Amino acid sequence: MAEHAEHPAYPVGLRLRGRRVVVVGGGQVAQRRLPALIAAGADITLVSPSATPSVEAMADAGEIRWERRRYQDGDLTDTWYALIASTDAAANDAASAEAERTRTWCVRSDDAEAATAWTPATGRSEGVTVAVLTTTSQGRDPRHSAAVRDAIVEGLRDGTLAAPHHRTHTPGVSLVGGGPGDPDLITVRGRRLLAEADVVIADRLGPRDLLDELPPHVEVIDAAKIPYGRFMAQEAINQALIEHAKAGKAVVRLKGGDPFVFGRGMEEAQALAAEGIPCTVVPGISSSISVPSAAGIPVTHRGVAHEFTVVSGHVGPEDPRSLVDWAALAQLRGTLVLLMAVDKIGSIAAALIAHGKSPDTPVALVQEGTTAAQRRVDATLATVGERAVTEDVRPPAVIVIGDVVDVGPGPVVVPAE
Repeated sequence: MAEHAEHPAYPVGLRLRGRRVVVVGGGQVAQRRLPALIAAGADITLVSPSATPSVEAMADAGEIRWERRRYQDGDLTDTWYALIASTDAAANDAASAEAERTRTWCVRSDDAEAATAWTPATGRSEGVTVAVLTTTSQGRDPRHSAAVRDAIVEGLRDGTLAAPHHRTHTPGVSLVGGGPGDPDLITVRGRRLLAEADVVIADRLGPRDLLDELPPHVEVIDAAKIPYGRFMAQEAINQALIEHAKAGKAVVRLKGGDPFVFGRGMEEAQALAAEGIPCTVVPGISSSISVPSAAGIPVTHRGVAHEFTVVSGHVGPEDPRSLVDWAALAQLRGTLVLLMAVDKIGSIAAALIAHGKSPDTPVALVQEGTTAAQRRVDATLATVGERAVTEDVRPPAVIVIGDVVDVGPGPVVVPAE
């Protein structure tokens, strides 16, 4: 096997759009390999008497042609690329021999040494294809190839592997949902955009640990410290986004949770649109669902709750500015999830009880959900106001009201240390 070190495989990218590709065998190997061939635009013929349900679905959808029979000599005529992956060793040998005669690049899943081509461990991230082949004196090492591939792709996706674009980036603003707090719960796209940013305007509730990973040239603006009070602060944030984008910078507005779930993201998007500034919205994992999950609470559960309602509690029921129909909420049988409601939970509970909700309804308060400081305080609707005070529950906290509170076995996600 010393030939592998002396004569390594020559890497090349095959452009298969509109070109004939034949796959022999419709089993698990074909099921894994076909999606990439379909994505490449290949004209695919499957030759196999049977196929997995997923492969059959590809044929039913018209993504591939399926000839339901065994391989026959001549099947590779005018073929650019062949994947030999049947369980019939004799058929595999015959197809491989035809590929050799017709000068068709051929991959074999059962005998890589008999093949004229090898399939690399492949991954993709934002227009970059990573293909890895590793060989040793003993031959190929597919598991090592996959491990190297995974490390590179993950680094490109989350921005930990620096790969700057050598082209002028398009200035604009990305409204990025950072998730509930754990830095590992931001989306791959959000993390990549952070790594490519010139300016980051960050919320107090965003995943702050990620800011430490930013390159030193990135300007970080703490939105919580923008002055002039709550309403004027939003106007100041909008103006900061506009000014930096107009200066040609790539700007990330990093928010906690999702930008459009009580995040005022649409206000910022509207302000940017009014100035003709491109805006990309990157959804985030909302704390309304993820924090209860981290505390072992399903917001829905078969036979217990068929719906859940997410409510902002920053304005109490007695406040004339409230847009919430608390009387209607009290009649729902499903789960209520309250955000920004810690200091109003007493009056909210009283309003729900007054409108018919049982005082014994279970309630859970989950503070600092998904972080190392996460804690859960249980109560009932009758006692939650007092419990929130005596247990010194502080924002940010998610409050769950409903029978689902008593369903779970306890925490199912261990907060990061």
